[in-house]
Amino acid sequence: MVDIAEREERLERFLDEGGYEAVWFARPNAFAWATGGSNRVDDAADVGDAAAGYLGDGEWTVVTNNVEAERIAAEELPAELSMSVTADDWYETDLAGSVAARSPTPAAADFDVPGLDTVDPMRLRLRLGEDDLRAYRDLGREVALAVETVCRELQPGDTEHEVAAGLRISLAGRNIDAPVVLVGGGERAPEYRHPTPTDAALGDYAVVIVTARRGGLHASCTRTVAFDPPEWLAERHRVAQRVETRALAATREAAGRDDGTAGDVFDAIQDAYADEGFEGEWRKHHQGGATGYAGREWFATPDSSAPVASEAAYAWNPTVQGAKSEDTAYVTDDDVAVLTDSGRWPTDTVEAGGLTLQRPSILEN
Repeated sequence: MVDIAEREERLERFLDEGGYEAVWFARPNAFAWATGGSNRVDDAADVGDAAAGYLGDGEWTVVTNNVEAERIAAEELPAELSMSVTADDWYETDLAGSVAARSPTPAAADFDVPGLDTVDPMRLRLRLGEDDLRAYRDLGREVALAVETVCRELQPGDTEHEVAAGLRISLAGRNIDAPVVLVGGGERAPEYRHPTPTDAALGDYAVVIVTARRGGLHASCTRTVAFDPPEWLAERHRVAQRVETRALAATREAAGRDDGTAGDVFDAIQDAYADEGFEGEWRKHHQGGATGYAGREWFATPDSSAPVASEAAYAWNPTVQGAKSEDTAYVTDDDVAVLTDSGRWPTDTVEAGGLTLQRPSILEN
C-alpha cells in the first residue's frame, strides 16, 4: 500500500509549480503509483479503465465507468482514505470525456483529455518513498526466488516455451505477473539479444530474462544456467558483470549530483565496453536505465538528459553476444543495494568503477 500522505506532498508541489487545480492519472503504472491499486482490465491497453484525480488539499476522486466502479471502490483503493468514485454509463462517453466533464481547470492528465495539459509523471514517481522501498525489497527477493527455483530444475531437453511457462507459474504463485519473459537456449541466445521463447530445446546453456510486476512496481533480473557451455561464455559473462557494475557505480556518482543525467551514465557504459575489449558492443542492445513504476522509466542513450535521481531504482542490462548481466538495484548518493537478490544463488565478487558488488554467477546444472 502506498503512503498517500507522501504522494499528496509531491502532488501539492506539482499543482503549485504548474498553477493547476487538478492532476489525473489513468495510465496503469501512474494509477498504481498514485493509489496503490490497479485500473487494468485489458493488460495490453495504454490507458486503464479508471482515472485517479488529485484536486489538492487532500481531495481525491476516481472516475470510471459503471461496469468497473463497484469493483474498483471495493478492491483497488486504499481503505484508510475516502476516495470518491464516480461513473458514467459505459455507452455514454469514454474515460477522457468523463474526466473532462468533472475536472476543475486548469488541470493536467497523463493521457489525452480535451482541454487539459499533458503531464509525464516519470519525474513525480522516480524517487521512491519508504513504503515503495519496503514493497520493492519484498518483490525483488520473491522475483529472484521464483526465477531461480525454475532455473535450478532446468534440463538441456527443456524447450524455451516450457521454461517460460514455468517462470510465469512460479511468479503467479507469488501474486506476481510478468510483462517480459525471455528464454534463450544455446542456439538462440548468441543470435538474439531479446530471445522470445520458441519450441527450441535449451541445449548447452540458457539465459533466462524476466521483468516482473506487483503493485505497480517492476523488478528485472537475468540468470544463466549452463549444462555444457561454449568456451567463450564464462569470459563474456564476466565482461557483462563488470559493465553492469560500472554502470551502477556511475549511477551512484550521478545521483549524488543535482545535474546527473542518463547520458553521464551512458558515457561510463561506453567506456566500460571499450576497456573490456568490446568497443561498440553497446550498439547491439539497449543498456537499461531507471525503473520502478515502469519496466524502464527511461532508457539511457548517448547524450540523454533524463534525470538520475537518488533513492531510485535502476536496472542496467549489458549484453555481450550470448551473455547478459542484469538485476534491479536501489541507488542512493552513497550506496547501491541489489533488490533482486535471493541470497541463494552463487555469486562472483565484482569490482569496477570504485564499486564492489556480488553479481550472479553462471549456475552449472
